[in-house]
Amino acid sequence: MDDFIFGTLASEALRLAHVRKLRGGVTHRAARSPRDPLPGQPIQLELTVGPTQAFDRAWVFWSADGEDPESILGVARHGWATRMDPVGVEWDVLEWGYVRRFRATLPGQPAGTVVRYRLAAGAARGEETHADQGAFYAFYVADDPLPGWARQAVVYEIFVDRFFPGEGKAWLSPETPAGFYGGTLRGVTEKMDYLANLGVDVLWLTPIFPSPSHHGYDARDYFEIEPRLGTKQDLLSLLAAAHQRGLRVLLDFVPNHWSSLHATFQQALADPHSPYVGWFNFSRWPDRYETFFGVPDLPQLNLRHPAARQHLLDAATYWLEFGMDGFRLDYAVGPTPDFWADFRRATRAARPDCWTFGEVVEPSDSQLAFHGLLDGCLDFMLLEAIRQTFAFGRWDATRFISFLDRHEAFFPEDFSRPSFLENHDMNRYLWVAQGDQRRLKIAALCQFTLAGPPVIYYGTEVGLSQKRDVRQGELGLPEESRLPMSWGDEQDVGLLAFYRDLIRLRRLEPALQHGHRRSLYAGVDCLAYTRGELGDEVVTVINLSTVPNTITLDGSWKSVIFATEPGCELQVEPGKVHLDLPPLAGVVVK
Repeated sequence: MDDFIFGTLASEALRLAHVRKLRGGVTHRAARSPRDPLPGQPIQLELTVGPTQAFDRAWVFWSADGEDPESILGVARHGWATRMDPVGVEWDVLEWGYVRRFRATLPGQPAGTVVRYRLAAGAARGEETHADQGAFYAFYVADDPLPGWARQAVVYEIFVDRFFPGEGKAWLSPETPAGFYGGTLRGVTEKMDYLANLGVDVLWLTPIFPSPSHHGYDARDYFEIEPRLGTKQDLLSLLAAAHQRGLRVLLDFVPNHWSSLHATFQQALADPHSPYVGWFNFSRWPDRYETFFGVPDLPQLNLRHPAARQHLLDAATYWLEFGMDGFRLDYAVGPTPDFWADFRRATRAARPDCWTFGEVVEPSDSQLAFHGLLDGCLDFMLLEAIRQTFAFGRWDATRFISFLDRHEAFFPEDFSRPSFLENHDMNRYLWVAQGDQRRLKIAALCQFTLAGPPVIYYGTEVGLSQKRDVRQGELGLPEESRLPMSWGDEQDVGLLAFYRDLIRLRRLEPALQHGHRRSLYAGVDCLAYTRGELGDEVVTVINLSTVPNTITLDGSWKSVIFATEPGCELQVEPGKVHLDLPPLAGVVVK
């Protein structure tokens, strides 16, 4: 079975086109240093110019008053123009030519400043300069680190329509999984004790705005609640119940697009002179406009338009003041790059300890561009590595450990990377593992012993799977992995107990909350790594093989404090231990 992860780089052809575009054009990609500047700290910007672009000069036009910088032919009309210095030339085999690199340094700014900038490259022809300006970028200057509570979070993703309809109510029976099953906000509140007893402390609600669909990623109004799901009073009750139990609540927020039924879009279609026409990207009014992945019912927002941008910022502020603790940001690569600096300033002003992380289904370098704009991004690269290693068995232990070493070294420690095994856009983990719970357990053990806040997709903890693949021919049907939550006798109580114990382990061991990871051993079939500081470490050991294995480790490891399967044995000798592991099993040793 081929794994499918939704995104703009889901195939080799898309990846190759992406690389060629980057290397062959005029490219910045938010190459800033530092990416998250402190007040008064200078910021260095870089630009590359591909072989076919005959440009030998570059500039950065920037402003610090919240307005766009303006320029013409290399001269600033608003803000400042800073000449970029040529700093090198590189040969590019793929483009078969030379790539120029330019660099400039902007002065440090006071706290609370949004610096907005645009880069340009040009060529001198006598005294005339031809400039080619690109997208608007921005960064926010502040000393506002990742909130402490987010570092220790264990997140539970709730697909609201599929979680629980409420006491005394039965699930609806739609003709296909794309229909409505009847889950409600009140149903989530009624299961709050279940969630608290599971041990999670953050709930992520998929979109709850008025929407024609079961998933809600096509909202008709960002200030109201979908009546099928409940009312604002129901949401207030949910927040109160969660906060009373020490749980925080995140809202899924979509800043890139909304439903074609949204009043603003309907008015834009009805009148070419409507002020809302500029909220969207029409190439030919009224039938040609930018959309989310070519879906006409999902018009993309033009967040370069001041009123459209302010509408989104007001909505985010509204829900934080309502009581939400943060946001998961859907398709964060969609909005214009300078939107996120304004978003950070607005959300931090509304709630200084809010947690915001993006869905960026692209490589690590694309995710890192959000450093300083969001608190972090969902760790899609780790997701792929875990599924390839533990579910499919395509990566051996050596490759996985090597990936972890490099992956963790790539990101700064203050960049939040929530980890997950599955979500609502891909096949469930148990489905791709062909129902083998041993493969789920060792993957979850790995997930919960790494640094990123672990995310559990609803139902994983009780064995919820699916009936058909999300890829059927050329069609993508992600709703196949969104079946209703299992309750009562339908739940796998053994797997539920495993997850409760695993969450408790993470909570009780300080080494698993904030300790550094260090690779200890990697063979073909077995791997081991430590978390913690010297004198207070635990070691995670996993057997990837379908046959038993014995692993010998140096050190003073004395006891197994967690095991995914029975039959794990530890034999202690001076200065070393021998671990006997059953097939597809893992342990934590202290």
